[in-house]
Amino acid sequence: MLGLPLHYLLRNPVVGMAVLASDPVQVWTTVQENYLALRERRGPQCTYQAEPDWEMKLHRHLDAPWPCPLRPEFDKLWSQVVTELEDKGIRPGPQSFDGSWNDGDAGFVRAFFCLARHIRPSNVIETGVAHGFTSRFVLEALAANDNGHLYSIDLPPIEKFWQSEVGVAVGGRFPHRWSYIKGSSRRHLPRLLASLPQIDIFIHDSLHSERNVRFELDRAWAKVRPGGALVVDDVDANWGFRSFTENFAGHQSMICEAEPLRPDMRRFNQKGLFGILLKEPTANV
Repeated sequence: MLGLPLHYLLRNPVVGMAVLASDPVQVWTTVQENYLALRERRGPQCTYQAEPDWEMKLHRHLDAPWPCPLRPEFDKLWSQVVTELEDKGIRPGPQSFDGSWNDGDAGFVRAFFCLARHIRPSNVIETGVAHGFTSRFVLEALAANDNGHLYSIDLPPIEKFWQSEVGVAVGGRFPHRWSYIKGSSRRHLPRLLASLPQIDIFIHDSLHSERNVRFELDRAWAKVRPGGALVVDDVDANWGFRSFTENFAGHQSMICEAEPLRPDMRRFNQKGLFGILLKEPTANV
């Protein structure tokens, strides 16, 4: 998440100064990344064509049965998690977190839930948490497998109200399977990757700029094992996914249409897109 928007600092200088004093490096990094992301948005939009049969292609690549026998398990859990948040007074979906950020949509979440259940990962990394939809479903998949650990890198919002809602979909579940790392991926991802022998799944859902997407994917790719996967949300927001696929070999890529709980009027198709990168089993680590 974007934890420190520049406009908030300008409107709340006292709070901004306190945050600056507590972690000046993180403040500078965040302001710089936000500024560069705004500059990117002035450029031409990157267009993609969604693949309607992406789920079938995904399962065939994994040599997993299709139709997926895990779909009823996912659907039941999806309804349960949505109801849990609604019971807490949260309306999940587009722009439900901090007024700007979306919860993971059903298509995006189902993609990595199926990946996790089928390939039985030991190490999963995600960037961005918000209400914790993504985190909850990864953790549920790992628990069902009785294997694996999730590392979540997230820079929470500056406002205390929104801080209280970070990871609410997870609650106190799975403490032995979840490590929450507070801060930006630019500061913490390289160190985390260096501490792990390899990772099985990487999920990008933090700042959606080409600069940040490429920073994360370029580094995660070297640690994703052959046969592993990277899942990238909101690929239509920048050129990062396309430029990565054009510069790296040894993968299959898919463009998938999101399935938000309600229309997202900010997106060209009122839904958005996400991408999947499957590392070939013979690819070099």
